[in-house]
Amino acid sequence: MKATAGTAISVFSLDNPPSLDAFAEGVIIPVDKPLGWTSADVVRKVKFVLQRKIGNKNLKVGHAGTLDPLATGVLLLCTGKATKQVEALQAEEKEYIAEIEVGATTPSFDLEKDIDVRYPSEHITKEMAAGALLSFVGEQEQIPPVFSAKTVNGKRAYKWARAGQNAVMKPAVITIYETELLAFQWPKITVRIVCSKGTYIRAFARDFGLALQSGAHLTALRRTRSGKFSELKTITIENFLTFFTEI
Repeated sequence: MKATAGTAISVFSLDNPPSLDAFAEGVIIPVDKPLGWTSADVVRKVKFVLQRKIGNKNLKVGHAGTLDPLATGVLLLCTGKATKQVEALQAEEKEYIAEIEVGATTPSFDLEKDIDVRYPSEHITKEMAAGALLSFVGEQEQIPPVFSAKTVNGKRAYKWARAGQNAVMKPAVITIYETELLAFQWPKITVRIVCSKGTYIRAFARDFGLALQSGAHLTALRRTRSGKFSELKTITIENFLTFFTEI
């Protein structure tokens, strides 16, 4: 267990696990969020296990940066006093691997909703895709998806959308630091994106389709890094639960 500089907060590791008392003092748990789980699902499961094991029903557990149910990868959980670091951890840059399908859009910009419109896409080449990706690097305004947790007039945007009502989404300033074309297997394009807090990769897929004079939507997403925390240092929910049943 490595302590964070200047604090008693630790980072969870199976190689050098913390004592049970450490979770109240503060532990950051880099979880590999499974497909289909909400970020809140992960928090509830971990919180339930820790509170029972430690015998502290008031133990705080939170997460630093939401991942959609259809996304996997690095989700940072904070326990005890480490929950005070959530805001700082959320503010750090993120890295994603995204699979984007061109030639079609969905209302949610991903697979949550069915395809609503199809567009010509045979004109898209690998070189065209690579050039479009480079055009996104830098600070810019991005309009969040209407199927998101953004608050509009006191209600989550996705609640307006699911009720069939239009919500006006205000653009947010984001920064995309790096983009890289990893694979071009038409109609699927796989890219790596390093970006700032608040970036919606689903919205990036929408805008990428427009840049290619077509439509596009996200078909798979993995967060490979959150700040300094890489996917290589994460723990699966299964391994986390096994650890606590064996101690």
